[in-house]
Amino acid sequence: MPTTTFTVDETLQLDNQLCFALYSASLAMTKLYKPLLKKLGMTYPQYLAMLVLWERDGLMVSELGERLSLDSGTLTPLLKRMEATGWISRLRDVQDERRVFITLTSAGRSLKTEAAKIPPCILSATQCTLPEVLSLTQQVQALREKIG
Repeated sequence: MPTTTFTVDETLQLDNQLCFALYSASLAMTKLYKPLLKKLGMTYPQYLAMLVLWERDGLMVSELGERLSLDSGTLTPLLKRMEATGWISRLRDVQDERRVFITLTSAGRSLKTEAAKIPPCILSATQCTLPEVLSLTQQVQALREKIG
């Protein structure tokens, strides 16, 4: 297998940084989602939370935070806004008040139909095939697993 060597200057060039490629791609992707989510009255973090809840309703806040890699300090204000919008309900466990369950309301469940229009728009905008997008997603997920 051929190895590529870089000079010190080349290793410090912005365009040779994986971190910058991921960061700038993330910014571009978020920008792509913004007008689509605006039609739903939703922010990108709210969309991510709803994706998880559409997969599995009735999660504890801690489970949602783990799935999204968010701590409760970040997640709680997000959930409060989603509750005020009428998409979710939060309910404390009567046996253990530290446990808070999140359930979708009928309004939250009905948003799924409109949100289903978003992935095809993203696929079209990226000019990638579905297999290409799935492969990229798997590669980034594998990288995330490697670095913890």
